[in-house]
Formats: sequence, structure tokens, C-alpha cells
Amino acid sequence: MPFDPNLSAEIQVATLSRLAPDGAWQTRLAHTRREHLLIWITRGQGRICLNGVQRGFGPNCAILIPAGTLWYADFGRQCQGQFLSISGPLPPPFPDTPGHKRFTSLEEQARLTTLFEAIGREQAAQAPLWRRAVHSYCELAAITLRRHAEPAAPPSRETAARRLCQAYCARVAGMEGTPATMADHAAALDVTPTHLTRVCKAETGKTAAALLTERQLHAARTLLISSELAIRDIAAQLGFGSAAYFTRFISQHTGQTPSTLRKAARSGSQ
Repeated sequence: MPFDPNLSAEIQVATLSRLAPDGAWQTRLAHTRREHLLIWITRGQGRICLNGVQRGFGPNCAILIPAGTLWYADFGRQCQGQFLSISGPLPPPFPDTPGHKRFTSLEEQARLTTLFEAIGREQAAQAPLWRRAVHSYCELAAITLRRHAEPAAPPSRETAARRLCQAYCARVAGMEGTPATMADHAAALDVTPTHLTRVCKAETGKTAAALLTERQLHAARTLLISSELAIRDIAAQLGFGSAAYFTRFISQHTGQTPSTLRKAARSGSQ
């Protein structure tokens, strides 16, 4: 293959704590991200929900979260690990669907850990062709994921409840900035709000309304701390009818006004 210096994906590695530098809400609230994530857990345990499917994780687990996936996670206090953040197209041979794999082989565990460390060294040194090296190591990590076979288990039948929950999560993930309510989504999915609420609670641990609220709250808090947009413009971008309604929404769920949250984040006191 001819040498191509124009690599379309931007890849960075960081410690697990950098997933939520401004507070645990950044991973505990249901949300989507513009970048793809590959998380490598080396210590501790917790729970994660990916596109309507919730499960636990422990040491030596790799979690792939493609951009646009609705997810949230509770990383326990003892959790340690690293993650790759990939902006732009997800490079092959990464799968394009969310995934969670536990590596029991010491050889595979060492291989993934070594690849993450190598990416970190290239990122820090930035020697000639370091971006090419990072992409090569990242491709090897993707190959490791592809090759890994989970232990044989009885086939699990995908239930109608799981399909409904995943369809709802996909709608919530893809409709930022719209005023659609949970009832609107339920109508679009041809179910009652009560049924949708019951199904989401059983599948994800959160109600349908909570997932939608958290998605909006996460997007709002992210824009408040990462952009220079006026509060009224953030409200409009996220589909709120007015800046006053947006302020009430933020205050109700955080106990602080939007301007207070923004000021606290920028002063480093949050």
C-alpha cells in the first residue's frame, strides 16, 4: 500500500479518569459522543449500558463505543484503565457496533496493554511518522478485538423488549435538539408510554423519561462548559422553547443555574 501521510482519524490515548474530567456526570448520565471510544479496563469493576443493553464489567474488559451510541457507565472507585479516543471515521477493522469483551488469556491481556502503552509513548514523543505508528498500533488493537472469541454460551434469544429498548435508545441518540417528548417517541414506536417506561426500566435500569432527560442534561452541561455560546443559544440549539425554560430545567436537575455551572467549571472548582 502506498504511503499516505493524510490520516483521516485522530487517535489519542488517556487514562480512564480523563473520560470524566469535569465530574462523574460525564459518564453516569445517558449520552452520546462525537468520537469513538475503546476502553480497556485493567482493574476494578462497574456497570455499563450500551444502546439499551446493560451489563457488568471487570478487569481485562475491552469496551467499544462507536460515535453516536447512547451509553452511560458507573465506574467503581477502584476502576483503572485507559481509553482510545478516535475522531473521524472509525478505522477498519474495528466493528461498527458497540461491543464488550472480556479477555481471559494472559497473552491477549498483555498484548492489548502493550498496544495502549505504545500508543501513549508515540503520542508523547511525537517522533517522525508518529501518527502513522499510532494508527498501526490502533489497527493491531482492532485485530485483537476481532480475533477474540468469547467462551461458548447458550444462545440468547433477542426479546421484543430488548428490540424496543434499543429502538428507543437509537431514537434518543439521534434526535438531539428536537422537542420530542417520551410520549412522542412511544407513539412513533407504536407502544404506550407506560409500556415503554416498563421495558426501558427492566432493560437499562432507567426509565424511558430518565434516558431522554439525561441525554438533554448531558448535552446542555457539555455545551455550557465547552463552548462560548450564550445560554439562550444553547437553549435554542437543544430544542428548549426559551432560555427561561432551559434555566429551570438545569436548576431542577443540578441545583444550580446554567451560569453558575459554567463559572464553576471554568474556575476549576467543580
